Amino acid sequence: MRKLKAQEVKTPARDIQLNGSAVFRGCFRKPNNLSLALPVTAAMPNMSVDKCVDLCTEKEYPLAALAGTACHCGFPTTRFPLHEREDEQLCAQKCSAEEFESCGTPTYFIVYQTQVQDNRCMDRRFLPAKSKQLIALASFPGAGNTWARHLIELATGFYTGSYYFDGSLYNKGFKGERDHWRSGRTICIKTHESGQKEIEAFDAAILLIRNPYKALMAEFNRKYGGHIGFAAHAHWKGKEWPEFVRNYAPWWATHTLDWLKFGKKVLVVHFEDLKQDLFVQLGRMVGLLGVAVREDRLLCVESQKDGNFKRSGLRKLEYDPYTADMQKTISAYIKMVDAALKGRNLTGVPDDYYPR
Repeated sequence: MRKLKAQEVKTPARDIQLNGSAVFRGCFRKPNNLSLALPVTAAMPNMSVDKCVDLCTEKEYPLAALAGTACHCGFPTTRFPLHEREDEQLCAQKCSAEEFESCGTPTYFIVYQTQVQDNRCMDRRFLPAKSKQLIALASFPGAGNTWARHLIELATGFYTGSYYFDGSLYNKGFKGERDHWRSGRTICIKTHESGQKEIEAFDAAILLIRNPYKALMAEFNRKYGGHIGFAAHAHWKGKEWPEFVRNYAPWWATHTLDWLKFGKKVLVVHFEDLKQDLFVQLGRMVGLLGVAVREDRLLCVESQKDGNFKRSGLRKLEYDPYTADMQKTISAYIKMVDAALKGRNLTGVPDDYYPR
């Protein structure tokens, strides 16, 4: 297993993937009632990150907490939710067995997420009784609908449905994909539709909105590279991309405007907020769905948040594909959507939508 160097441990408030071995979660204060919060404890006079992670992996726990010369294992729970990071300098005590690693202290723990899957939120089934209302999970294509479905299924334990049928998503575990969208067996229904008739078919909706610059690129990648693939260089440089932006950019705006105008009981969720504060935003979404979810289950979702269908962030375009004219057009659409949200006393679009 690969060793961590000191500079890797110092990375600020952002989770880091460590070559397939563990994910650094940060520095956290020792929880109250330690034995309940982290049920397995082992004394490790020759402590190293690897040793503690290996122990917790072997014991089948998703969290490894290093406390100087003690290793603790457990799950993220309300007793130890990992929501309040401390300054990493408070944990910067060298490991006894590895001088380039930080091993925490008896009061401030260095925490890693092991490769053990947290199964507390993995069970999923169809609704036991037919739902009395149809709830849409509405978004413009490329706005993170599939990811939001993954989160909702983990949080509620119920399958989500779809207005469409996508065999590749069914094969990835979205078993509600095959049901007719009106079956009433799924907790909510994915849709990209806009227009009064289609929207009024639903009794309530979660409306997911994403930065159009990001959503358009994500949908273009999906269109030409599949759900987790990428469009080829020739597609970006050819006539396909400008034509795509010309057709899809206006739809990004009208999609939101239509749902705000014709939708009943619409809960607006910004994709960026969901990424930034998953626990709170997912709690809002689950609230609209009318399902009582234990906080520990939401904490489990937080640790399994990416799923196996997320497009890898590694392959980036080496240039900005948006021309000045495209940016001018899209900026006007952003202002239109921002005004419509604020006109309904809702939060406007996040600041990073513009300027570019």
